[in-house]
Amino acid sequence: MNHRLLRVCAAIPIAGILVFASAAQTPNGVKTARAFDITKINKALRGHISGFAAYELDPANSTSNPSSAGNYFPRGSDSCPVNLSSNIKVNQNCLNVSDSDLQGRGQSQNETSIAQDPNNPNHMIGTYNDYRRGDGNCYGSYSLDKGRTWNDTTIPMSFTRGHPGNILPTDFGKPRQYWQAGGDTSIAWDSKGNAYFSCQVFNRGNAVSNNQDQSSAMLVFRSTQNNGASWNFPGRYVTAENDIAGSGTVLEDKQLIGADSNSLACPSSQTTVTPGSACSPFQDRVYVTWTEFTLTTAYIYEAFSNDYGETFSPRHVVSPTGNNSVCPVSLTAGNGCDNNQFSQPFVARDGTLYVLWANYNTVDFSVPNPGPAKYQVLISKSLDGGNTFTPPQKVSDFYELPDCATYQDGNDPGRACVPEKGGSNSVFRATNYPVGAVNPTNPNIVAVSIGSYINAHSNEANGCVPTGSDPLSTGGLYTGVKVPGACNNDILLSLSTNGGATFSGTGTDPRLETTVTQDPAQATTDQWFQWLAFNKQGKLAVSYYDRQYGTDETTGFSDFSLSGSGDYAKFAVLRVTSGSMPPPTQFSGTFWGDYTGLTAVDNAYPFWSDTRDPDLFVCPGTATPGAPPALCGHEDFNGPANDQDVFTAALPVPSR
Repeated sequence: MNHRLLRVCAAIPIAGILVFASAAQTPNGVKTARAFDITKINKALRGHISGFAAYELDPANSTSNPSSAGNYFPRGSDSCPVNLSSNIKVNQNCLNVSDSDLQGRGQSQNETSIAQDPNNPNHMIGTYNDYRRGDGNCYGSYSLDKGRTWNDTTIPMSFTRGHPGNILPTDFGKPRQYWQAGGDTSIAWDSKGNAYFSCQVFNRGNAVSNNQDQSSAMLVFRSTQNNGASWNFPGRYVTAENDIAGSGTVLEDKQLIGADSNSLACPSSQTTVTPGSACSPFQDRVYVTWTEFTLTTAYIYEAFSNDYGETFSPRHVVSPTGNNSVCPVSLTAGNGCDNNQFSQPFVARDGTLYVLWANYNTVDFSVPNPGPAKYQVLISKSLDGGNTFTPPQKVSDFYELPDCATYQDGNDPGRACVPEKGGSNSVFRATNYPVGAVNPTNPNIVAVSIGSYINAHSNEANGCVPTGSDPLSTGGLYTGVKVPGACNNDILLSLSTNGGATFSGTGTDPRLETTVTQDPAQATTDQWFQWLAFNKQGKLAVSYYDRQYGTDETTGFSDFSLSGSGDYAKFAVLRVTSGSMPPPTQFSGTFWGDYTGLTAVDNAYPFWSDTRDPDLFVCPGTATPGAPPALCGHEDFNGPANDQDVFTAALPVPSR
């Protein structure tokens, strides 16, 4: 990547580590295999495959402000906590030293999810993509003291049963099915103190190994009343795609999990939800939703477990497959809502299951110059425990982030990103996605947040004009992307006060919707990768990356912020990070996960991937006969090459 080329400079000691700048030496023949051939997929679908899966499965990605190395040298019993003021490092491992062409491999943590035990909010589990074993894996950490200290927990995901029995196709042909990689994690608790960890797994095929298997699956692991310290084995299948033959035509992607944790169960004779009820007929039911990508479609599916995650139901399609007025531009005539991603299941106190997702059947990508990247958020609900779903309704429109290559010197083609106003350092792939939750004190109040590049602060009035969509990334094209004070991404709020029957954003232009990013400096800066949660009193919290501080909007640095409100109209904002984070350098700067996390049963606990810790490498000319190994850091005009660790902080939910 041109914008991160390392400059040659003198080696200088920093806390016993040398900092240098030099070009990486790339070994010949290094490749990254793919379990799903993203080069063959319909271009209108390709840009929506999760950042984790897209980066991992693209064969082109075969190589790839702190002043100490506290993330390398252990303290106490083999851990590297490296807390930064009130920001607490969650992954406790010490940094592995990867070859410079593999920066990020063996090192990074990103894509965060966090949840508290509803019976004891002191107990929490954070989950994340973790590369410490070299490839992406599902890892987690648990805390028993409200996030003050953490211990790592390992998910036993390396193989599952080859004869699962409860899903189709049911047989991999051998007693064991091994998995090479995993990620896209999420976490949920039931009412009995059990936690459920959702993990996507897949195999890469024969591009880098002698194994042609390109299967993929969604797994759930249960921590049985020990707060995430350990997990059942093997993982239980939610769904699986048997592709031992290596055809590479189907990918199960971007799964999220939810659970009905209501402590009050309805009588066993009740089989449907009574809206507004204090009890739930589906107590402890576990739900998973995901996207299945084929070469021409991307539908949303759901499955549930009513036996504490031991087995899962047959899958149910949530996004409609036939002609309908909600999705006006099907990729294939008659396929209905066939271009979807980023689904999320969440449950109301009365047992209502909501499934929320982003839909892209609003722009015709078959024409030479597609229109503006104005997409929509859809929602369906189930009153019978995930067996059937209402037809979807629109929650809000939103405008996608800009096409990266158009505005960032050709970097990261085929994806959207968050361009800064000066330079082109911010090239990690990003997209706007929805997040929803139900007020625990009033099941009629359903809140949905969504990022949008056109909003009250970013529109034609201040020089941000949507002009089209890039057909490869499906990212937006706008005037004013690099102009200070013009375009910027905001986090919008669409609210239902009648149990999801209607939403405030359904017929409202994004330029007029409520934004949760209401600090004055946020009117001209970017906010993205949000998560949303209510606390037990019904106050709403939304956390997100934020460039309102210092020179973030110009340099591409980032912070993390928390917005809160008691009336869902006026939002107060707190800065979460104790200092700004430089643009990521691992994975050539193009991957920083797809989402962040937040839990807020009592206080708010945002959970994000952070780039303030330095990355380390073996110094050139060392680790040779007569020259013992020494460690160095790469340096350029943005500072040291950096690691991706995951952090949290405890804050009150703010309000005005």
